[in-house]
This record gives sequence, C-alpha cells and structure tokens, in this order.
Amino acid sequence: MALTTELTKLLGVRHPIVLAPMGGAAGGALAAAVSRAGGLGLVGGAYGDREWLARELAIVAKGTDQPWGAGFLTWAVDVGAVERALEFQPAAVMLSFGDPGPFVGRIRESGAVVMVQVTDLDEARRAVDLGADVIVAQGTESGGHGARRGRSTLPFVPLVVDLAAPVPVLAAGGIADGRGVAAALALGAAGALIGTRFQATTEALVDPSVSKAIIEGRGQDTERNSVLDIARGARWPTEKYTARTLATPTSTDGAAGKQSWPATCRPARPTRTTCHEGRFLQCRSGRARQSTSSRIYRPQPASSPPWPPKPRTH
Repeated sequence: MALTTELTKLLGVRHPIVLAPMGGAAGGALAAAVSRAGGLGLVGGAYGDREWLARELAIVAKGTDQPWGAGFLTWAVDVGAVERALEFQPAAVMLSFGDPGPFVGRIRESGAVVMVQVTDLDEARRAVDLGADVIVAQGTESGGHGARRGRSTLPFVPLVVDLAAPVPVLAAGGIADGRGVAAALALGAAGALIGTRFQATTEALVDPSVSKAIIEGRGQDTERNSVLDIARGARWPTEKYTARTLATPTSTDGAAGKQSWPATCRPARPTRTTCHEGRFLQCRSGRARQSTSSRIYRPQPASSPPWPPKPRTH
C-alpha cells in the first residue's frame, strides 16, 4: 500500500523512500531499481567524476521511466559536474556536506527538485534561506560520512521539521526497515533517506564481501572516525565530518584524539554486482540486522592497482 506524503506528491513517487546517493556504491542500476519499485533512486555522484557520471547516469536514465536523481558532495565538486548530471534530466539533485549555495540556482533553472542534506541547525537554516525544496536531516546513526558533533536522528529530525516548515524534511540515519520509516513519519518527516540497507543489495557497486560484512555486522561493531579518509588520502573536511566504519585495531582514536593508518593500506576494491523491486526492505543478499557501516575497508598490499578501479565489463 502506497503512503502519501509531501515528498511523494512533490516528486510523483509511490513510497516516501529515497536511496541515499552513496558515492561509489549507488550507481545507475541500484537507483533505477529503487525508482522502479516506487521510491526515488539517487545516483551517488560524489566527487563528480565525469566518466563515472556519464556511464551510471545513462544506466539509470535507460533503466526506468520513473523519477530519479543524483547527489553530490558540495565541498568536492564544481558546477560543471552538476551541469553534466542535469543533461540527463534528473527529477532531483541532492547536495551534501558543504555550502550548497553555488549550485542551487543552476539546479532550480533546470526544473529539478533541490534537495539539501544537513547535519546541524546552522546548515538547516542555510538550506531554508537558499530555498531548498526538500531538506534531509541526517542524524549521527548514519553510515558513511556524517557530523563529527551532530545529534541523534530521534531528537534532530523534529528540530529540523519545525525550523524548516513547510519545507518537506526527510529523516536519515539508522533507518533500515518499515518500522524506521514509520518512526520517521511520526517525527514529522515526509519520508526517509536510506543508504546502508540498500548497500547490502546485489545492485550496489560494492564487493560481495562488503555486503556480507554489513549483513553480519551489528551496530556496536562500528565507530565514527577519520581513518577511512586517511587510508585513501581523501580531502574530506575531517574537522567537521567523520565516517562510520567497522572497528579495527588501527581505527581507534588515540589518547590525543589523533588517528593513523599505514600508508600501504587501500580500500577494498568493489566489483559491479539486483533489490527485489517492490520489496524495499527484503533484498536478495539477505536481511540486515542493523544499519551498520556504509563503507568497509581492509588493508591492501602496496602493489595494489590504483583506486578507483576500472568498471568490469559484462
């Protein structure tokens, strides 16, 4: 049975569920599957790699006649990357982690819905001032990156709902099943943004070992730290945003609050790997016990091929 909310009416989708645009994981196949199933699939444009965007956006555009979108890291991309995505006529574009200001006007000119993810109230006020069409309130239970000093989803979502009204708000962070979506609606949200749960599907662009680790993992097995970004030499603004990973002996904060990671470590290389359409929370790879890590990394030999790998051919 479909649920009608401000989100579903705005975007013309059947269910108030949105795929988080997980960089490197939420490709065209996964976004298309979510959209065909009645939600809003978002391709994870992340750093705006033009070759990756051209490939994955073509897949989702051909893979569904339902609304879909794309998401970007605002601290890492330029307007050209967003304009490249707009050429494929997405229904929505989501901006996360940084100032969305430079991109909002161009997205609005295209007719796409402007979605802005926020991790604190200052970011929420900025999103409102910019005229965001949808605001995503991300709590600290989220996988992947999030606020170093944020608030849990339960108290944060109602604050953003009240601040942003009448702008629709999505809840994000720790939502992995229908009960979580129901809780989000009870908090006043118009829907839920879900990432990790969809990463445990065969459409996700991750190695099967990553899906296995998510399914077998427990919430208490994870922690937030900067090791992920140190390991891959990423330029993330770690003073404000950290990432959730499975805990390892090398990922624990030291007494001085500093972290280190061997220079020879690289992230596990993903392979392209489909969610039961119409059954959002029951996927072929199994049932996830809790929302756990959105990125699983393991040490690789110094001779490992460069990152990211080239896509597999089928």
